[in-house]
Amino acid sequence: MTAKTESSNFYPQPATGSSRPFWRTTPHALDNHRTTENLPSETDILIIGGGYAGASTAYHLFQEGSAPRVVLLEARELCSGATGRNGGHLRPDLYAITSKYAERYGLEAAVEVVRFEMSHLKEIANLVEKENIDCEFTLARSLDIYMDEDELAKRKEFVDYLRVQGLDFMDDVKYMSEQEVQEKAHVRNAKGGFSFSAGHLWPYKLITQLITIALSHGLNLQTHTQVLEIGSTRKNGLWPVTTNRGTINAQKIILATNAFTKALAPEYSQAIIPCKGLCTQIEAAPGKPFQRLPETYAIRHGPGAFIYQISRKDGSIIVGGAQYRYKDDLGVWYDNSDDGSLIPQVEGYFDGYMQRTFFGWEDSGAVVKHKWTGVMGYSADSLPHVGEVPEKPGQFIAAGFNGHGMPVVFLSAKGVAKMALKRVSFKETGLPRLFETSIERLDPIYNDIFG
Repeated sequence: MTAKTESSNFYPQPATGSSRPFWRTTPHALDNHRTTENLPSETDILIIGGGYAGASTAYHLFQEGSAPRVVLLEARELCSGATGRNGGHLRPDLYAITSKYAERYGLEAAVEVVRFEMSHLKEIANLVEKENIDCEFTLARSLDIYMDEDELAKRKEFVDYLRVQGLDFMDDVKYMSEQEVQEKAHVRNAKGGFSFSAGHLWPYKLITQLITIALSHGLNLQTHTQVLEIGSTRKNGLWPVTTNRGTINAQKIILATNAFTKALAPEYSQAIIPCKGLCTQIEAAPGKPFQRLPETYAIRHGPGAFIYQISRKDGSIIVGGAQYRYKDDLGVWYDNSDDGSLIPQVEGYFDGYMQRTFFGWEDSGAVVKHKWTGVMGYSADSLPHVGEVPEKPGQFIAAGFNGHGMPVVFLSAKGVAKMALKRVSFKETGLPRLFETSIERLDPIYNDIFG
């Protein structure tokens, strides 16, 4: 199913079919789980969406205090949307988009976002240890590689500016010369780059284990339960929510709907757009030689030309992106919620990618073993929408993560859980001020999705 941008009355819902991502090749026991045979008629808190934001919110709700009745609805299988289809990259953005935020909102607000993203490395490490979560979590260095000299020079100028500001996190950013990136990163024709702390993990395993923990505390999980509509007004203090299996009434609703937000909250129709992308898993041929690579990459072929990648311990590579190869053909990616089909313009792009990109892979016989698409929620202003939905008391949102949710979602969900459970204000959560959803942001003055 592909969204029709010409119809203002048509909003995307999750596709019924799906290309199978590497992460979901062995489904978890909870994939099609329903805690109760019938959908409850009423709940205290209703979470819509069974990906990273929904699972994290459920986890935090039961960590924050007395357990209310919590129901989580997922339209398809658990973690079958963007989280189960991403690149597994836990990579904070220390400087790449910071210049845009600093120019628009000031350096102090921009730095809040950077520190928030960086905190996820320690937070996820602590979570994995505390809950004994087996998700192949690995701390690493991320290599930000530039193939274009002019783009590298512009980025280095801003990085140097941040250093002059005395920001402590810049101590972790190391410049790499042309010789270093070719010898240490093994990237052909690279002009230079930077390295900094990051991580990677198996996203599907993280989410299924967070849900397992929440279930043990009383969560009611209902998969294959598609929300069709949220009532426009409350009745007796409850929001009526119509699904394909009946109606559930909720005191509070948390929209963890990311790309599919405007289907249920049409006020976000200009603020969060579903955008489709491609990801792959690549392996060297058995017995063939290949160069072991540092664990995570972002390779920038020019302005807007971005490839992301992680190296797994088994030697395989997860790599995706290459939007620049199809960006001008809006129909295949923009306002497109179909993750059941590939993207023809880039479907074969990663065939031979390792051989032509990296030294030491020439004779590897590397081939694409899996390829899949995912639908991300891109916000017009490059910032997530977190907090209480404007003019809808008791409805909250954590969505619009721009394909960059791994170092943002977990603690955003913690903030939303506090707002829903303890009635604290957005400011009291400690979340970055720029993340707060608002009426003003629903009518964006920026449109970063195309630029």
